Amino acid sequence: MKRFFQILFLVLLVVGTILIIRQQQTMPYQHDTGEVFGTFYTITYQSDKNLKSEIEAALKNVDDEFSMYNKNSTVSKINRGEKPVLSEMFMEVYNLAQTVNKESEGAFDITVAPLVNAWGFGFKTRQIPDKHKVDSILAFIGNDKFKVVNEGNQLVPKKTDARTMLDFSAIAKGYGSDVVARLLRSHDVKNFMVEIGGEIVTSGNSEKRLPWKIGVTKPVDDSISVDGELQTVLNLTDKAMATSGNYRKFYYKNGKKYAHTIDPKTGKPVQHNILSATVIAKDCATADAYATTFMVLGLEKTKRVLEKHPELMAYLIYSGEKGENAVWFSPSLEGKVAN
Repeated sequence: MKRFFQILFLVLLVVGTILIIRQQQTMPYQHDTGEVFGTFYTITYQSDKNLKSEIEAALKNVDDEFSMYNKNSTVSKINRGEKPVLSEMFMEVYNLAQTVNKESEGAFDITVAPLVNAWGFGFKTRQIPDKHKVDSILAFIGNDKFKVVNEGNQLVPKKTDARTMLDFSAIAKGYGSDVVARLLRSHDVKNFMVEIGGEIVTSGNSEKRLPWKIGVTKPVDDSISVDGELQTVLNLTDKAMATSGNYRKFYYKNGKKYAHTIDPKTGKPVQHNILSATVIAKDCATADAYATTFMVLGLEKTKRVLEKHPELMAYLIYSGEKGENAVWFSPSLEGKVAN
């Protein structure tokens, strides 16, 4: 009798496995696209149910916290000097930003918004601020200029200078991708790719039943985003990836190029030789934040940060001694570079 039940169990296990495999092979992939955070999203996932309405609701929650274009967002209220009660979502992203700020010795800074505006990459026209203007803004830039305090058992913002503004644009898209990935996993979706403005989370396999392959764009000056030539393709499954570069948002004035990545310490656009930084991490908010951080730090300082954080992988494209595109990537990426 014992042997009978053992055989029956094995038969049921085999039949169940076959049914699961067959279901995975026949279940369709959904393809949802739209606009959010001033950019576009593309989400591909294997499910017999379309989840677009739930995805957009989840993204709206993120927008309501961190968008600088949404007048009613938490960040907009803080920037106007209001003191909204801070949500669990806000605190999750704020605490991560604080961690990356510390690990990068201030290179990642969510108070950099006034400098971004001063150099013409925010809500103002393009202009070149003089040294006095930059120095005056630096006086209210920095991690110590904004705190979260407990008032009446509620967390609220506190600015030491009314002119301090927050800007989560270097982390919010990545966090949005994480939020959608969490939603899909809550629906037991195993195979998906979430992409918001180039910030990506993958899981399982693509429609081709193969690990996801994600392209890294060649950093060619292209302010209108029409050039899509790839530098390489990475095998990326069950990971998150974000890319930051100075080849999309820039302008020329008096023959000099000014790119949108601002160094919070100098108050000026960075001038080193990194053209783009791609970071792979366990979550996309972390990848997003460090991609921006590495654009600020430059090649050698980035390598030092990576030595302290083996959980991160980076693919860096920089300008070589003769002006050619050169590549450096983490040793742990060996084997993941598809071509």
